Amino acid sequence: MKLPVIKDLAETKSISQLKEAEEKLINGEELPFEVKGDDEGEQLTHILGALDILERVENEKIDLKTATRAFFERVRNSIS
Repeated sequence: MKLPVIKDLAETKSISQLKEAEEKLINGEELPFEVKGDDEGEQLTHILGALDILERVENEKIDLKTATRAFFERVRNSIS
């Protein structure tokens, strides 16, 4: 998991674009845009992380920076 990749996806893609990419990746199809990652598992992790951030922005009515910080904090806490 590369946090800068997740942040970049959250800043440049929409929820619908990320969901489309998730579906295509799961189905073994070509992605509609580049998602950096060492393998498909890491690419999926990046997509899902960005989706989590954007869904929090939408559902909790918070700004992107706050949602991104909260996501990274949850990740840090989960591996501690």
